[in-house]
Amino acid sequence: MTRNTTPATPTTTTVGRCFVNPTFDYLVIGGGLSLMATAAILLSPVGWVGPAGLAFLILFSNGAHFGASTVRLYTKRGTSESLPFLTMALPLVTLAALTLVVWHAESLGPHLQSLYLSWSPYHYAAQAYGIAVMYSYRSGCRLAPTDKKLLWWVAMLPFFYNFLSAKRVGLDWLAPAAFMAQPAVGEILAAIGTLLTAVAFAAPVLLYLRVWRGSAGPMPLISILALVSNGVWWFVLSSLDAFVWATVFHGLQYLALVVIFHIRERVSSPANQRGAIYHGVWFYGASLLLGYGVFQCLPLGYTFAGVGLVEGTLLVAATVNVHHFIVDAYIWRLGQDDTNRQVVEEEFGPRLEAIA
Repeated sequence: MTRNTTPATPTTTTVGRCFVNPTFDYLVIGGGLSLMATAAILLSPVGWVGPAGLAFLILFSNGAHFGASTVRLYTKRGTSESLPFLTMALPLVTLAALTLVVWHAESLGPHLQSLYLSWSPYHYAAQAYGIAVMYSYRSGCRLAPTDKKLLWWVAMLPFFYNFLSAKRVGLDWLAPAAFMAQPAVGEILAAIGTLLTAVAFAAPVLLYLRVWRGSAGPMPLISILALVSNGVWWFVLSSLDAFVWATVFHGLQYLALVVIFHIRERVSSPANQRGAIYHGVWFYGASLLLGYGVFQCLPLGYTFAGVGLVEGTLLVAATVNVHHFIVDAYIWRLGQDDTNRQVVEEEFGPRLEAIA
């Protein structure tokens, strides 16, 4: 198989250079589907998808997406050598920590849940930022350092909002209860929440106009769509709905990207003898099986130690989330010799400067 190492020349365009095609990229990776789902939830809050349908979505989207980060960790070339702690020690440390929390569930369990729920919105915001920057560079929009910093702050607005306003997470978890119970504190946080809501919907538009007027040219609209869709989850839906649906559509975004990167890496290998469909189906299948095993089977193991199934499932889910957050912080880095960078450069443009 001949490997094409000639970089394509990026073209600044408002549509952007897509991985698959504009329809797929905008609906799945950009978050267009999540906006449609949000509208459906607002129009029919009860029963629009049903318990069975929601369980199906969580398994095939969210469960598989958690499995995908681990599958990618062990299938991505060079990770065993470059990340020995992550690949060898972290799983054992995570399992030991989970067992400790299970044995002391009454005292440690609530803190683990609060840590996971506080960290999740940051993780989602970071993914939205990564998607926005990646599509900008892919589409020929070389963001200035100041614009990248502004983009990061805009992406983080939903996280700040959730950290300050959600109950039993973020500030409400970390600050003393007596402090949070003061009426003045509640009034100030409510005012800040209202301000963040207004800023969050105006900031992406203002940032888009700023970049368009600069030397970098227009950002692709999918970059702004990724920021807006993540913001809608947290600013429009209730806290419970936001956590549920953010996990589903975040999982879809993640799965689309990780499968694409896995396929590109495998197909470009000189030793490859399989097609893209084979590599994509294999990766997703392995991710789905791992996700099912972790979320459905692992909690059953703790029931033999006298732990309730519901309690064990919640603690396993929180622990898997934290493990996923840590793994993701490393496997998506774009170092000079990283295979992620090689995939991006070969397929989508000349050598990238500091994207991450």
